[in-house]
Amino acid sequence: MTSAKILCISSVLVLATALSACAGKTQYRSACAQEVDAAWSELSIAKAEGFSGTVSYGKALTLITSARTMQTVENFDNCYNHAKDARFYIRESRKGQ
Repeated sequence: MTSAKILCISSVLVLATALSACAGKTQYRSACAQEVDAAWSELSIAKAEGFSGTVSYGKALTLITSARTMQTVENFDNCYNHAKDARFYIRESRKGQ
């Protein structure tokens, strides 16, 4: 085999690997979007109780912002996890914990 053929085959393999990696990123796409939307709709500063509730609200807001950023860069599994954690802190803020 000539070096040109080896280079061509190597390039095709690298391209195929890159494309397959991009295709795998859509696994959590809809779950991420649903969790982030649910977290935004649940978030309300008026429902935070006391200082501890306000701290939990701040954590939730930070996690939602991070989840939106992860969604933008198509890191859907971490987006989903951050939005899920944000919803936990929203529930805690309503309890005042």
